[in-house]
Order: sequence, then structure tokens, then C-alpha cells
Amino acid sequence: SEFILLGLPIRLEEQGMYYSLFLVMYLTTVLGNLLIILLIRLDSRLHTPMYFFLSHLALTDISFSSVTTPKMLMNMLTHSQSISYAGCISQSYFFALFAGLDSFLLTSMAYDRYVAICHPLHYMTIMSQRRCFLLVIVSWGLSIVNALVHTILLSFLSFSMRRDNQSNVSEFILLGLPIRKEEQVMYYALFLVMYLTTVLGNLLIILLIRLDSHLHTPMYFFLSHLALTDISFSSVTAPKMLMNMLTHSQSISYAGCISQEFFFLLFGGLDSFLLTAMAYDRYVAICHPLHYNIIMSHVLCFLLVILSWILSSASAFVHTLLLAHLSFYGDNTLYHFYCELSALLRLSSSDTTINDLAILIVGSMVITLPFVCILVSYGHIGATILRVPSIRGICKALSTCGSHLSVVTLYYGAIMGLYFVPSSDDTDDTNIIVAAVYSLVTPMLNPFIYSLRNGDMKRALRNLLNRGNFLV
Repeated sequence: SEFILLGLPIRLEEQGMYYSLFLVMYLTTVLGNLLIILLIRLDSRLHTPMYFFLSHLALTDISFSSVTTPKMLMNMLTHSQSISYAGCISQSYFFALFAGLDSFLLTSMAYDRYVAICHPLHYMTIMSQRRCFLLVIVSWGLSIVNALVHTILLSFLSFSMRRDNQSNVSEFILLGLPIRKEEQVMYYALFLVMYLTTVLGNLLIILLIRLDSHLHTPMYFFLSHLALTDISFSSVTAPKMLMNMLTHSQSISYAGCISQEFFFLLFGGLDSFLLTAMAYDRYVAICHPLHYNIIMSHVLCFLLVILSWILSSASAFVHTLLLAHLSFYGDNTLYHFYCELSALLRLSSSDTTINDLAILIVGSMVITLPFVCILVSYGHIGATILRVPSIRGICKALSTCGSHLSVVTLYYGAIMGLYFVPSSDDTDDTNIIVAAVYSLVTPMLNPFIYSLRNGDMKRALRNLLNRGNFLV
């Protein structure tokens, strides 16, 4: 439950001197870097790319130093050497995060100096505000991913050791879908067809958007990412479920179960944020058509996708780390076809109050807030259409937004029913059916709803087929 930090290799009688030394160093670090940020903020002459990166580097240095120094100073002052397990894992995560961010920001600053010296005439064009902002966002994204990978692997390692020492369960039993044994073959064929349709349909979307230059627009850029996410989302659960139905095996390892839960939440959250980005794209297209190309620039679209990945990864990491802290003894039977978070919490022998609170708070940010943003976007769209009503405008809006809104209703309705209204009965078949609709049916329907009823996609498909016939 805790670790012992032996601290610096100094004698006990030297503790006071070194405590004063490191306290002065830490205060100098914080105050010096805060002064840099303040000066850059207040002096308009310092509003240049170089000082933009420098201000972020100063903030990162404050955070990086604050990860370890306050705890070290507190231990030296109180002569305490312990740190909790959660505190140690958190310290490891933020140390890796800010160390990586320092590295990427230094690289961005080197690129800025390269452009300033080697391409001085094009400096302001190349190092635009959007380019600088994009470099910082990418630095944060890569650093978060790096820290997440190390922390999750560390968490798996520690809990694998604890499982060996405390006889924690090494695997779970997935009872699968609530169907009779004699119906297994029929449902296996059905879900296999559904999964193949999901993969092939969404791959076709990506291929058409990639090959047809007329589809290189923000709407189809988001749609291609949504298609890739739907393939990944469906692949988290469907192959394992189909394999279990085919081999009549119901087991899944502890590590496999935790990994499945992580990627399920990752791609589920990513779906949510991408649907929100698509709703914003439709809002700009209908409410601000004259400024559409300026607002929905390539940089903004890329940033929205990167931000969606970061927020989804952070959400999945929070739930996975909290889940990994729980103990599972005795019963290891999950009344589900995949390692669903609520089912795992009900099976745990530990107190799950924090986990339930995380579902409420993080779920509100990942599910409820994007859903509200989508509704607000469609509210503005409806108000814009009704302000100058015309049959042509209404039909165009319905053809543009109707399919998206129907999938949004299906997607968010299922996931809210799954996580915000959990059943107290472990064997409730309704939750399993809702989860199947959410994870298997919706990704399959997206290609049909978003694309195959879309005139641009139909033209792109005809062009692809005609190109194939010409080559033959």
C-alpha cells in the first residue's frame, strides 16, 4: 500500500543544511519561471514564437520541479520516508509527462531558431500562430501518450505481483450473450456478418475519402476518423466474443480484461468527441457559410482530432487505473460478453465508491457535455433555418444533419442507459442487449447512415467502380 523513499545520500546531521539549499533552489525555480511568464505576458514585444515556446517551457519547468521537490522537502522536514501507492504511481506519471514535454518543447524551440536563421524572409509565414499552437498541442499529446504507456505498464506489473502474492483472480469468465445453446450457431453467423460489415463498410468510407479529392473537406475528414474509430471500437469486443462462441471457451485473462476495458473506453470516448466535432462542423457550415473555410481550417480540424484523442486517453486511463486498484477474490464470473466496467465493479471485493464517482464525473465530461454541445449546435442550426424559412433550406438541412442526429440519439441513448442508469441485478439481460447495440450495431450502421445515403459518397463510389472497370 506504500513505498519507502530513502531520499538523498546525505548524513542525518546534514539534513538541515541540504533542506535549506533545496528549498532555496525550488523557490528560485518557481519564482524565476513565473517571472518569465509574467514578462512575456505583459510585454507585447515578446509576443513572438520564440517567447511563446519559452513561456510554455517555463510553465513546464515549474510543474516538472513540483512533481518531486515538495515531497522530498516534506520528507526531509518531517523525517518521514513513506509515499502511498497511488501517490507513487501519480508521481511517476507526471514526472514522465513533464520530462517528455520539456523534450518536445526544446525541439520546437530548435525548429523555431532554424527557421529564423535559415529562412528569415519566410519566418512569419512558417512560424504562424496556428503552427506554434499546433506544435505545443502535439507536444502535450505525445507526452501524455508516453506517460500513459509507462504508467499503465507499471500498474499492470504491480498488480500482477500483488495478484501472485494475495491469490487475486488470474482470469474472468465471460458468460456471453443471453442466448440458448442451440441458437449459438445462428447468432455466431449473424454477429460475424455484422462485424465484417462494420469493418468493410468503414474501410470503404476511408478508401473513398482518401482517393476522391472532392471529399477532402472537414466533414469527410472527421468522417474518416470516425470510420477508423468504429472499426477499432467494434474490434475491441467482437473478435473475442466470436472466438468464445466458436470454441465454447468463456475465459479471459486478468490483463486481457483490463486491456479490453481500457480500449473500449478509449474508442467509446473518441466516438463521442468526434461526433461533437462533426456537429460543430455542421453548425459552422449552416450558420456561418461565408466564413466556413476560414473557421474550419486544416489546423483546427487536426487540433480537434488530437484533442479528442487526448481527452479520450485521459478518461480511459483514469477508469483503468482506478479499476486496477480493486481486488477480485472468489467469484470471477461476468454476466456479459466483454469486460464491462460496471460489471467488473459489481464483482470486486473492494470499496468502489471512488470508481462510481469517477464514472459520474468523467462520464459527464466525456458523454454528457459533448451531448449538450451537440444539442446546442442543432439548436442554433434550427434557429438559423427558421429565421429565413424555405423548403429548399429545410430539406438541405435535414439531408445534412438528419442522419447525424439519428446516430447521435442511438449512440448517446445507449451509452447513457448503460452507465448512468446501471441495473442492480447482475444478470439483467437488458444491459447486455443495450451494450451490444452500442458496441456492435451502431458502428455497423454508421457507414449506411453517414455515407451510403450521401450523394458525394455515391459519386465517389461510382468513380471508383468505373476506374476499376476501366483498368479491367
